Amino acid sequence: MQRLRIVFTIVGLLMIILVSACGAKATPQATADNQALEPEFKDFAPDNFDNPTNINNEWAPMQPGTRWTHEGSAVDDEGNSFTRRIEFTVTDLTKEIAGVHTVAAWIVDFNDGEIVEKEIAFYAQDSDGNVWYFGEYPEEYENGEFVKASPWIHGIEDARAGIKMMAEPQLGIPSYFQGWGPAVEWSDYGQVDQIGQETCVPVDCYKDVLVIAESSLGEVDAYQLKYYARDVGEIRVGWRGADATQEELELIELVQLSPEQLTEVRSMALELENHAYEISKDVYSQTSPME
Repeated sequence: MQRLRIVFTIVGLLMIILVSACGAKATPQATADNQALEPEFKDFAPDNFDNPTNINNEWAPMQPGTRWTHEGSAVDDEGNSFTRRIEFTVTDLTKEIAGVHTVAAWIVDFNDGEIVEKEIAFYAQDSDGNVWYFGEYPEEYENGEFVKASPWIHGIEDARAGIKMMAEPQLGIPSYFQGWGPAVEWSDYGQVDQIGQETCVPVDCYKDVLVIAESSLGEVDAYQLKYYARDVGEIRVGWRGADATQEELELIELVQLSPEQLTEVRSMALELENHAYEISKDVYSQTSPME
């Protein structure tokens, strides 16, 4: 699931100003040239999370101990291709954010076999079945050395939770913010792009696949395409338009970790959190510890 963190541009901001001034409403269409002009914020209500850590959305299930491994390629700023590997593991840790208990995911990104990012990210499911994204703490590395962290957490520095996956995604619904972290220029949004697709990846072949097109406010005609299979989750990543990374990934492994493996993941996630408390005084240090 790789997240786009492209810097806001003046063009993107002007688009928002112009749309607001004209009072226009976004009318997303499931076409190749679609550009959602006005993503929506879904209403966040903490009292609408009766059992938030039970994430059983059929398109984005998150059972503790499940690990998705995706492999593929992307290109750098000079157009050079490199290999990509992303390991996404649902831990058995939770973190309370804005009165909601969220599930912590442990994510590790590799470029050409080298770790370039480690991240803990936070999700919860509301009583309607929508999966929300409450924020993230990502650390970037070069040659094994820490470079920087760019965290955003709902309720801190004007950050807002967004929808990662709708309970009932359908064509034609307005595009929606997946989160909002203005302090780190994080403005990803999604839109239902295709339904009923078929695709094969190393793990299996799937029918009735859902495709979500993701972009951010600073991008024009640039999308990551995320493919989801029922009761499995994300199985493929593609791209369309002017996406600079041209990332393409396939699900190569889907496993349930043993208790020993899950304990190891928990330990690594807690270690990263300890570092977060040391260096992220304005954001992460304002949150309660994972449990």
